[in-house]
Amino acid sequence: MKRLARGRSGLAIATVALSVMVSACASSSDDTKTASAERGRYEFGLVGDQSDAGDPVRGGTLTFADYAEARSLNPTQTYATGSSGGDALAAVYDVLMRYNTETGEHDPWIAESLESNDDFTEWTLTLRGGVKFSDGTTLDADAVVASINYFMENRGSDTALLAPNVKSMKATDDATVVFTMNSAWAKFPSMLAQGAGMILAPAAYAGAEFKPIGAGPFTLDSYAPAEEMVLKANKSYWKGEPNLDAIRFIWPLSDDAKLAALNDESADVAYLRNPVAVDQALEEDHVGSLQLTSFGNILQINNREGHPGHDVRVRKAIALALDPEVDFERTYGGKGLPGNELFPAESTWSSSVEPLTIDEAEAKKLVEEAKADGFDGTVRYMDGTDPTSRAESVATKALLERVGFKVDIEGVASIADQIQKIYVEQDFDLSRGATSVSESDPYQRLQTSLSSTSPSNALGYANPDMDAALVELQAAGTDDAAQTAIDKIVTIWNETVPAVVVGANATYIAWDQDVHGMVSTSEQMMLLGEAWKSQ
Repeated sequence: MKRLARGRSGLAIATVALSVMVSACASSSDDTKTASAERGRYEFGLVGDQSDAGDPVRGGTLTFADYAEARSLNPTQTYATGSSGGDALAAVYDVLMRYNTETGEHDPWIAESLESNDDFTEWTLTLRGGVKFSDGTTLDADAVVASINYFMENRGSDTALLAPNVKSMKATDDATVVFTMNSAWAKFPSMLAQGAGMILAPAAYAGAEFKPIGAGPFTLDSYAPAEEMVLKANKSYWKGEPNLDAIRFIWPLSDDAKLAALNDESADVAYLRNPVAVDQALEEDHVGSLQLTSFGNILQINNREGHPGHDVRVRKAIALALDPEVDFERTYGGKGLPGNELFPAESTWSSSVEPLTIDEAEAKKLVEEAKADGFDGTVRYMDGTDPTSRAESVATKALLERVGFKVDIEGVASIADQIQKIYVEQDFDLSRGATSVSESDPYQRLQTSLSSTSPSNALGYANPDMDAALVELQAAGTDDAAQTAIDKIVTIWNETVPAVVVGANATYIAWDQDVHGMVSTSEQMMLLGEAWKSQ
C-alpha cells in the first residue's frame, strides 16, 4: 500500500502505540507535561505490566463487558465502533484492513494489499487466497463488491462518505477490486477497516431474513437481548482455528458496573469511557489499551434558522462561557481530558492554532447584543437523566446563566430518544454529545459532522470555507498536508463556532492478567481472533 509519510516525532507514535509500555500519567520532564499530569492527563498505548505467559492455550470463554449492545449483527443496521457493539461485528466478519495503532497506518488484514495511484484517485485491493466465509463459500472480489454495494444501498453508517466519493468499484479478477474515486482520497483505507470492510457472505442477505455470515473468527451461537450475546469459534477461520471456544458479550448499565465485573472476575474484559471509572481502573493497574478520541465531549449547537444558535454571536457567547475545567470538575471530579482544543495536546493532530479563550465579559457582551436584536436569552439544553448527565446539566446551566442566558434543561432517559430528537426531528437548541474523531482518520468524522452536504450533520452547520478545508484534508497525502488542512479547520471553527468542544475522551479497554492476544484496530474496536486465556 502507498504509505502516508510519517514525518512526526516519536511523540506522535507514542500517542497511539499499543506495544509501548507507558504509565497512566504524563511524564513531568518539562513544564508542559507537568501541567498536563497535574490535570490528570494520560499517555496513550498499552498500560499495565503483563508478563509473557508463553504459548497460547486453547479453550475457554472470554466474557466481554462491552460498552453498548449490538442489537443487530447487520453492519447496515448499527455503527461499527467499539462504543456501539463493533467488537461483536468484527468478531463475526473480520475486516479487510486493520488500523495498526503502533505505526499509525492501515495494514492489510483479510486483504493482501491495498495500493493507490500517485494522486489517491484509484485504489487497488488484492485479496488473500483461500479465505472462506463460515458457510464454506469463498470470499472473492465479487463478494467484496456485492457486500459493499449492499452496505451502501442499505445506508450503512459510512455511506455518506462512500456514496459521493466512490465513482466506481469493479472486480477485475477473482482476487482484485479496483476503486475509482471522484476526487483524491488519501485515507480511503480507513473505510475498509470499519463497517464497509466487514464483508458479508452472499447468503447473509440473499433471503428475506438477514443472516450474520462472515469470514471472522466467530459465529453467532445465541443472543438474548439486553442479557448476553454468545459467539462460538469458527474452526475454519482464515488465520487458523481461534484459541477461544467462545466469546460472551454482556452489557452492564454503567462503567462502574463494568469495572466491578472485571474486578470480581465475572468479566474478562471491560470497555470504559467514563473518566472516573477510567482513572480508577488505571489506579488498579489493570492491563489494557488506552486510546484517545478528540471531540469526545462536545456541546452540540443547533445552527438552524429558528433556533438561538442560528446567530453566531450566541454560539460564540456559549463557547466563551463554557469553561471545560469547571465542567469536568463538577461532573467528573476533575478527571479526564477537559479542554476546548479541537485536538488536545496528546493528539497526533494537535494544532498550533489557539482555541477561543474563556472570556465571561465578552460572552455577556455578545448575549446583550443578541438580546438587543430580539433574542429572549432562553436556550433549551438536552442531556441524559443518569447522575453524570444531571451533574453535567447543572454545570452547563450555571456557566451559561452567569453570562445572561436562561437555560431550560430537558432530560431524556434513552439514548435512542436523544438520537431521534437530534438527528431525525432536529428538535434541540443545545445537546451534550460526542463526535469521537479518531487518530486514525480525522477526516471521516469531521466530514460527516461539519460538511454542508452531509446527511449526518446534526448541527445544521454550513460554511463554504469549511467545506473547502474538508476537501483539502481528504486529499492530504502526508501528515504535514493533513495538519495544514486541520489548522485551517480549527481557524474556521474559531470564527464560526459550529459547536463547543469541552474535552477529549480516553477510552480504556481493560482486561485480566490471564487474557492475551488482544489486537486493536480503528474506532476503539478489538480483533479477538487471536485472543486466549491462560489457565
